[in-house]
Amino acid sequence: MSCMPCLRARAMRKKNRNLRSSGGDEGGITSGLSSRHPFSIPKRNGFVSVGESCILKTNHFKPSTYCDNIYRYEVFMNYEFLSSGPSHATAISCGVKRAVMRKLCKMYRESHLRGRRPAYDGRNRLYASGPFSFESETFVITLQNEEDSLDYGQTPQRPTTVFSVTITYNAFLTGAIDSEEFIQACNTVLCESPIEGHFRVGRSFYRSSAMFHELGGGLKGCCGFYRSIQRSQMGLSLNIDTSYKAFIKPQLVIDFVAELLCRRISDGPINYIERLKIAKALHGIKVYVTHRGDVRKKYRISGLSSEGASKLSFPVGDHGTQKTVMQYFQEKHGYDIQHFVLPCLQVGNQQRPNYLPMEVCKIAEGQHYREQLNEEQLSALREVTCQRPIEKELAILQTSKLYNADPYTKEFGITFYNKLTTVEGRVLPPPYLKFLDRTGKNDVLVLPKVGKWDMWCKKMVNGGVVNTWACINFAWEVTDAHALNFCDELVLMCNVSGMDLRPEPVLPVAAYDPKSVARSLKKHHKRVMNILGPRRQKLDLLILILPDNNGTLYGDIKRILETDIGVVSQCCLAKHVFMPKKQYFANVALKINVKAGGRNTVLVSALERKLPRIGKIPTIIFGADVSHPHPGEGCSSPSIAAVVASQDWPEITKYAGLVSPQTHREEVINNLFNEETGGMIKEHLISFRRATGCIPGRIIFYRDGVSNGQLNQVLDVELPAIKKACASLDPCYSPRVTFVVVQKRHHTRLFSDNYDVVSTIYGSGNVLPGTVIDKEVCHPTDFDFYLCSHAVTKGVSRPVRYHVLWDENKFTANALQTLTNHLCYAYARCTSSVSVVPPVYYAHLLASRGRLYIKRGHEGSFPVLSENVKGVMFFC
Repeated sequence: MSCMPCLRARAMRKKNRNLRSSGGDEGGITSGLSSRHPFSIPKRNGFVSVGESCILKTNHFKPSTYCDNIYRYEVFMNYEFLSSGPSHATAISCGVKRAVMRKLCKMYRESHLRGRRPAYDGRNRLYASGPFSFESETFVITLQNEEDSLDYGQTPQRPTTVFSVTITYNAFLTGAIDSEEFIQACNTVLCESPIEGHFRVGRSFYRSSAMFHELGGGLKGCCGFYRSIQRSQMGLSLNIDTSYKAFIKPQLVIDFVAELLCRRISDGPINYIERLKIAKALHGIKVYVTHRGDVRKKYRISGLSSEGASKLSFPVGDHGTQKTVMQYFQEKHGYDIQHFVLPCLQVGNQQRPNYLPMEVCKIAEGQHYREQLNEEQLSALREVTCQRPIEKELAILQTSKLYNADPYTKEFGITFYNKLTTVEGRVLPPPYLKFLDRTGKNDVLVLPKVGKWDMWCKKMVNGGVVNTWACINFAWEVTDAHALNFCDELVLMCNVSGMDLRPEPVLPVAAYDPKSVARSLKKHHKRVMNILGPRRQKLDLLILILPDNNGTLYGDIKRILETDIGVVSQCCLAKHVFMPKKQYFANVALKINVKAGGRNTVLVSALERKLPRIGKIPTIIFGADVSHPHPGEGCSSPSIAAVVASQDWPEITKYAGLVSPQTHREEVINNLFNEETGGMIKEHLISFRRATGCIPGRIIFYRDGVSNGQLNQVLDVELPAIKKACASLDPCYSPRVTFVVVQKRHHTRLFSDNYDVVSTIYGSGNVLPGTVIDKEVCHPTDFDFYLCSHAVTKGVSRPVRYHVLWDENKFTANALQTLTNHLCYAYARCTSSVSVVPPVYYAHLLASRGRLYIKRGHEGSFPVLSENVKGVMFFC
């Protein structure tokens, strides 16, 4: 029974030996590239030396000691064969596996395990600080069932399940810090220890219900901490960070539903839309019943019934007598259901559905919410997570003290200094930006201060032209007079800022019903074109007033306008109509200008062709990202790949965007090159030449969303696709490519070594914009760096990690870090530097926009972008 798993294990070990590293966790620093990879990852060729030197602290802790010898055992677990037991093909969840191993270790610790505390990874590996008393042994473990059948005339499940667990000695690991297996073993040890008053989610631990903050809608925000051991230039380091997540409140399901719907259950029956909302929020959630005394069996919600307990019936007993859920609970449990018109919770699978009334079910504690939060909940969560840098630093230091007293880290001899690591950083200087003065004739050069600037007494460097525009009002509370006054103010701001926007719309502002958005948009566009068509004009801009930003109205509008009608649009919320502010109009004007083909500002260094490596040779800069469906959306919902590319040189401010659907949750972009259609890279290269008259000699490709475990796979597919796309234009065309992965989802944070100084310059106490590090906590050999390019007034700034996977342009540390920092000042939608390089920011916006193009119930089809919007920054 264990021979096949052992063969698989040997195959995996052979595969892992061929990997330079394959860290699957996004927080760690690993290369993820095979030693036999056709593309050799560039090594670090130096350190940054431009800018002012500064001393920083990071949330990495140096080890004082760590285990030199770790014994690795393979674990093969299966259901023990019993005629009434589960099938051998049934997968065992990681949670059940951990429960089985906890019981095994408790039972056999003093005998077979020789008193050791092994660390289990939840899958197939067990690590020990010394050898067990056996080479291979099979154990039989009996586990009490957590979930139970409701016995609706069916054979109940057995109260226990029996497991067969085979543990086999596999390897002896030395304490080599360049061994990915050794790093994984250390991280398994860190995550093994149960921490009193905390529950675990991944590598993070969250405090119990005593510490939470209301988020609304039946959710609470819990604070906890993250921990991970990583490779770095100083050897091993322990990365500790505070962590926050939304959890479902442990309360009666009926109370959760009331909070979710923001109304009392007694106010009326559940309608179809509310039923969908409840089913989505509760899917996969564990509950336990409250009507059976001390019995607290757990069930997992798989759906919602279409009928209430008084009408929902099912066959009971050997004769299949039909009874309603209401009758069954009264006869079987002596319980009278109060809310009998409410739908019931479906537990179990579709083949054997069981039903529970909402009022007898309570949500189990410690379940994080997997769906997308609404705006109010996100705002509340941000308030929870908003810490001053010094507060976050103290919280991290407090957490670090837990480890040296941890029994598992003691067992393996792993200890750390209780002190944040000090590292030398640099503050890169900001670039000069070009604007025009009030007359629009003279240049104005601006040097941003602490990552910010303003448009006072300035105009956009290239104002866009809007000859024809119209406005649709979907907000019933906004009158025609209010809407017209709003449009007048917006048009005035656009023109004052440097645009050429015609004062009068093609038609007067029209109000439509948001419930028939497609018909309304097409009707109004037809009316507009009846006027513009004879003049051989098109509609340049459509302004829309929305009641709020909840629901599907915004997505429906963008999908119809950008894939069907082919019109660039600007959506505005009704609240801004009633509370108009100049700053709001100024921000919207920036967005409208780039949608109209204008430029808000330009880097002076770009105009002078002094940007490192790309100033002298025509260069196209790409940004790429993939948006994945939320966990509750189902496997039929595709992932959306988005690729943007610069369309001007040397300015590098205008970008065009393309989107493409691909397999559910597939990270590798599969349409960069396509033999039949050409693919997104080829289309962008053609449009670049059409727009500039130049053929790019260099390509800079910033790739977002790739975890360390996916680096090998992404580079192996996407870099050849880029090169094939170039060769498809001309076999001799081979521009030099630099491929940089951009990572935001890591846990490295930077703190000032002197809060008094930075607080004087920059009130939040964060590190200054332009702060960069490439020493101590970065990769031991690879070319990477952390850059904090933006200003943060609330909370703690998060640096972005840039990891170079391929570099034919031979960037130095100074050149690439300066280029990346300068580009962060050229983002079109605001008057401040941004946290991530703009092409990646735009790709993220476009990927999210592409997800809106998927029509509910039509996940298998994906519309094509209209040619009228492709050439402009419609996604801003």
